[in-house]
Amino acid sequence: MSHIVSDVARRPIHLNPQAELAERVLLPGDPRRALLVAQELLESPRMFNTRRGLWGYTGRAPDGGLVTVQATGMGGPSAAIVASELIGLGATTLVRIGTCGAYALELGAVAVVREAIAADGASRALGADGRVAADAALTSLVDRSLPRVVALSTDLFYDSRGPVPPEAQVVEMEAAALFALAARHGVRAACILAVTDQLAGGRVRIDDEELERLGVRLGEVALEALAAGVPAR
Repeated sequence: MSHIVSDVARRPIHLNPQAELAERVLLPGDPRRALLVAQELLESPRMFNTRRGLWGYTGRAPDGGLVTVQATGMGGPSAAIVASELIGLGATTLVRIGTCGAYALELGAVAVVREAIAADGASRALGADGRVAADAALTSLVDRSLPRVVALSTDLFYDSRGPVPPEAQVVEMEAAALFALAARHGVRAACILAVTDQLAGGRVRIDDEELERLGVRLGEVALEALAAGVPAR
């Protein structure tokens, strides 16, 4: 483990832990999604972090074990900061539960990322070159009826230009950075996404009520995977 993570363990700069950190962490981007998932799916959640508006909560999952739900904010740099500090504090299993735009999948679909194309600066700064893979063992625990996709990780939500790689089925902003960071520090990372924007022929977006429902659904899928257990390396 690098000296950077050791320093984080002594004094995280961006997170201010107010409760126990679980080794298993769900990572929504949106602080409100973190709140909803914690309220709906965890028993007796306690506030873990409020600093910088990145709300986090730790509570007991349906399988009886502790889980932390910690918002990362938007984009690879923010996600990498949060994930780095969580790893430094002892997190070993990270599951992004985020949203994406899709080129073929229907609005409201839930998909599992098997690889991310590193088209963002954060993942490339972490050493990603081309594609970066999710942890295979952890990903295999996620509901196998859900499609496995290749995600394009980018830095821009609006005004993104240039050709889309033909193998990319969805586009989002954090998966490649998370996978690259996890690989660097020897922890497991997976990513489960809900399609909130259909991009073929112009952007079509779901409404806020459906977005909230999907956010909780992502948490359910992730917790079911964690309950199945993470095979030893």
